[in-house]
Amino acid sequence: MPSASDSNSPAPVPPLRPGDPPLAVLIDYDGTISNVDVSEALLTRFFVGDWHADDVKYAEGRIGSRTFFRRQMPTFQGRLEDVVAHAGTQPHDPAFAGFVRLADELRVPVEVVSDGLGFFIAPALERLGVPHVSVVTSRTTFRDGQVEMTFPNGNPDCLVCGTCKRQRVFAHQAAGRAVAFIGDGESDRYAAAYSDLIFAKDELIDVCRSEGWEFSPWQDFAEVRSWLDAAITAWRADPSSLPVRTPRPFICGPELWGPGRTDPPPKD
Repeated sequence: MPSASDSNSPAPVPPLRPGDPPLAVLIDYDGTISNVDVSEALLTRFFVGDWHADDVKYAEGRIGSRTFFRRQMPTFQGRLEDVVAHAGTQPHDPAFAGFVRLADELRVPVEVVSDGLGFFIAPALERLGVPHVSVVTSRTTFRDGQVEMTFPNGNPDCLVCGTCKRQRVFAHQAAGRAVAFIGDGESDRYAAAYSDLIFAKDELIDVCRSEGWEFSPWQDFAEVRSWLDAAITAWRADPSSLPVRTPRPFICGPELWGPGRTDPPPKD
């Protein structure tokens, strides 16, 4: 039986080599690469707490993801093998692997950043035929009928999100790349806010519209693959065609909220 402990830690960002496109693609997992929210599917089947009520609070910005998951983990009822099997049956975008292969050919780094349960992502990528894709997420461990979550990819000075997607955006930008972020939900807010290009669907469209952020709608990775092919072709003809990194005001994090905060501050 495979372990359900996710031991991934932040992968080093590859240096930008001469001739490489100055672009990286960061991608949410739940509802983005997977066609459904796998974390939600597991919560529904194996956790007996009132996670729906906390999910509303999270969506409204009243609690952070760490608070959400720490409240739900003690309510787990199930067996490891059943959890792993159920996660493995969830459907995924069949065009994702082709998108990754094109990005590899073009030397554009692709990274999965997830603020969900996370343990099922690496096995899913292996089944999809792209096991080399970097994954930045939480660490979920099943032991003796209990679940423990730790957050090795969180911000050490801000304890709101389990995985700090914002920091991964910054890391790739610091390497000299523009960042395209692809997502679908509320958990993608703090990555989209600092990215140079946003591909949004479902709830993330509502977030972008409410914040006034420019975005491109998308539905599947066949569309994103076509965009990437065209974008790099245009960049080769005109290197100024890719966006130039423009620092944006902080909307989250210790710089704005102060260090040590566990939930977002109350909204005005």
